[in-house]
This record gives sequence, C-alpha cells and structure tokens, in this order.
Amino acid sequence: MNIILFYPPEVELPLSHRDPRARHILEVLRRTPGGVFDVGLINGPRGQATLRAVTDEALVLSYAWGTPPPPLAPIRLIIGLPRPQTARDILREGAALGIGALDFVLTERTEPGYAQSSLWLSREWESLLVAGAAQAFCTRIPTVQHGRSLGEAIAALPGDHARIALDNYESPGALSSLALADRSAVALALGAERGWAPAERDLLRAHGFVFAHLGERVLRTETACIAAVTLLKARLGLL
Repeated sequence: MNIILFYPPEVELPLSHRDPRARHILEVLRRTPGGVFDVGLINGPRGQATLRAVTDEALVLSYAWGTPPPPLAPIRLIIGLPRPQTARDILREGAALGIGALDFVLTERTEPGYAQSSLWLSREWESLLVAGAAQAFCTRIPTVQHGRSLGEAIAALPGDHARIALDNYESPGALSSLALADRSAVALALGAERGWAPAERDLLRAHGFVFAHLGERVLRTETACIAAVTLLKARLGLL
C-alpha cells in the first residue's frame, strides 16, 4: 500500500498489533517511534502520521492532515454480476483507477449463485475498494451497488450521463472513436461474462445507450473494464 487509510473513528484510538496496518508500519515501512508515514482519511484528506509509541498491545499515532485529493472520475460502471474473483479484481482496480461508481447488476446470463458469495454477504467488497485506493495514493473510494436488476440501475441514472454499452457483436464503432465532452459524466455498461441477452440490448437502446466495442479481441471482463475506463478517462481529458 502506498498510503495507509483509516475511517474517521479509527484515528481516535490506538492501532492494535492485530491490525494488518500495524504490521505494515512496523515490518514493511520499518517505522520506529518518531517515524513519519503517509496516511489518509477515507473520502477525506491525506496527511502524515507520526508513530509516537509502541506498547505491548498497540501503536500510538498522531496525525497532521492536509487537503482532500481531487474528486473521482465522473464514470459509473454498470456490470453484469461476474464470478466473485472477477468482481474482486474489478473492485480493486476500479478504485485504483478512480471510478466514481460501480453497479453490479443481475442480468439474464448472470449465474444466480454469484450474488450469494461471501464477497457480497460480508464487507469484503469494501476492503477491496480501500486496497485499490491505497495503491493509488488516494483516499476516495467509489460508491458501490450490487444485486439490483439492469432496469433498476438504468432507472437510477442521472439524466446528464452520456450512456455507452460495450458489446462485441452489435457495435457500430470503437469506444475510442466516440465523441465526449471534456469531464462530462459517463455511464458505461458491460454485460455479464456471457454477454448481453437480446432483450437487454433492446432495453439499453431504449434508454439512450450507444453501443461500442474495444476492438476485435474478446477480453476478459476485468481486462475490458480497465481498458474501457482508461480510454474514457483519456477522452474526458482526465489523463
């Protein structure tokens, strides 16, 4: 991790030796009392912490806070719920790339059991967002929805979002060729690992989505997300 992140209530308490962040401070950063390292409040400012003391039970830290990092990219991914390991990769890398929101939706070709994974039934998904943000030296994490239908996700979209759906089969052109205004908000929809069903393509078109592709190669879902977000950030003037 390139920055150690805390939720606001955590900075009021000593950091237990059982916490992986404590081990990182002592064993990876090799800080001793008086040592300084980078920290951040989740969705808040970055700053520096000083290791004041190491007791038998915990690390005692003090903090000096700076300013918050820039806002997240105005990009919302709507993704057909993939297998849990793929979703883990998307959560972590999506947070590292600075996506504003992730919406994992149920589609016709989603395996029903994926929604019952411990990834979603516990708070594991949130820890992956924090890990991705820490990798990127940022405090901001995307908002996440999971388990609603594609129709519900589309209905919840703000009206000012440009709407794009990735599809290898019925797309008239490449994502890289679409014209987008600098820093406009974008909703990007990707099907489940087996793609969109015909009725879902009709639904997307009916709600203003333009279809695009990432080239002739068929990519894994997590690879397509990274490639598409990078292209969008470039088109939006965010790189």
